[in-house]
Amino acid sequence: MKKNVIIVGAGLAGSLCALYMLKRGYNVSVYERRPDMRKTTLIAGRSINLALSKRGWTALQRVGASQHVEKIAISMPKRVMHDIEGNLTDQYYGNKDQAIYSVPRGELNVLLMNLAEQKGANIFFNHKCVDISIDSPKLNFLNSISNENITLSCDLVVGADGAFSAVRTKMAQQDNFQFSQYNIEHGYKELLIPANNSGKHKIEKNALHIWPRGSFMLIALPNLDGSYTCTLFSPFKGKDSFQDLDSPQKVEEFFNRVFGDFTPLIPDLVNQFFKNPTSSMGIFKCFPWHLNDHCVLIGDAAHATVPFYGQGMNASFEDCRILDELIEEHEGNMQEVLSTYSKVRKPNGDGLQDLSLHNFIVMRDKTADPKFLLQKKIEQKFSKLYPEKWVPLYSMVSFTNIPYSDAWQIGMKQEKLMKKIMSEPNIQKIWDSDSIMSKMLKMT
Repeated sequence: MKKNVIIVGAGLAGSLCALYMLKRGYNVSVYERRPDMRKTTLIAGRSINLALSKRGWTALQRVGASQHVEKIAISMPKRVMHDIEGNLTDQYYGNKDQAIYSVPRGELNVLLMNLAEQKGANIFFNHKCVDISIDSPKLNFLNSISNENITLSCDLVVGADGAFSAVRTKMAQQDNFQFSQYNIEHGYKELLIPANNSGKHKIEKNALHIWPRGSFMLIALPNLDGSYTCTLFSPFKGKDSFQDLDSPQKVEEFFNRVFGDFTPLIPDLVNQFFKNPTSSMGIFKCFPWHLNDHCVLIGDAAHATVPFYGQGMNASFEDCRILDELIEEHEGNMQEVLSTYSKVRKPNGDGLQDLSLHNFIVMRDKTADPKFLLQKKIEQKFSKLYPEKWVPLYSMVSFTNIPYSDAWQIGMKQEKLMKKIMSEPNIQKIWDSDSIMSKMLKMT
């Protein structure tokens, strides 16, 4: 008899999970509290554009979705740094044939939902999960259109309902469930650079653009229609904070002063600034990620993080792949599958969160620092000479499937080693010498 799976949440993680569960031959129903985005106008202002990397592609490939996603993805092999004078510096992420990809959240979500429905999933919108009887399991949903309550039973509940997960909230009522939430002092606001009059991109298309400014920064990712989805990250309080930018005059003065080459790209900058919401960011930790043999968390419901490594979606997709691999390995024994999943994925959720906070400092402070840029040059050269000895941290995270926790630990060891190398006398002149490469080789 086929297992009945109910997935709570039809976002990116829930939609991809549906594809994986269908591949296993399960009956899959997905319940989403929001309206069907395919039938409504998408509201701008709350989505940080997605950067799809190796982990995400691997998960998409396993269910035959990658060829569809390729059609809406833009290659970004490098980031372009904009300093306060408007000077540009290119920084390649890895080798020149390696890239991350800008993908529009809404279009990707629609694509995955369509594929899931085509494969046999039933997706129900406007259904809010209001209660769960975990032991059964039974779920109670409220239809926000008809005000009807429905109660459903299933063999497996998948909580893919985001950072404020109803499924996780119910699991938290169990003994020995651990949960913590940490909100950072920075928020974000989305802005949009429109295409030029000919429908083309106003700045370089195949790059992630960053305006690093210490306590705040601005990023821009390209869209297929010639526009860029931009995100301003800034403290909520203090000088040049969101709280401080409370008038059109202050907003204009701020952007002209610190983002001089950006301001002319958005004719309605002030209007967008006050129209689009300011949103918070935080880190959510919990454990375990499962309950017995019939309830499991994936994506942000399990490990919501800040967006500064561009790995939130990639990690969520990886959850789906690892869960599927464990179902195969343990021949569908859900008790074994889910307990192993919690043990395997929890350290990697924590590792990603550490990586994300670390990369925020790198992006806002260090990417414009000549010493940091020199360090990256040294690492890149050594990596090319001895690829078996050194894979840069960013490459481990973005261009491999090395577990996040392993990447974080290796990266911290590399950082200690590089501190010693950067303290070498006259390093600016001898950085690419044989002696420096030999020292690094002895230290690894």
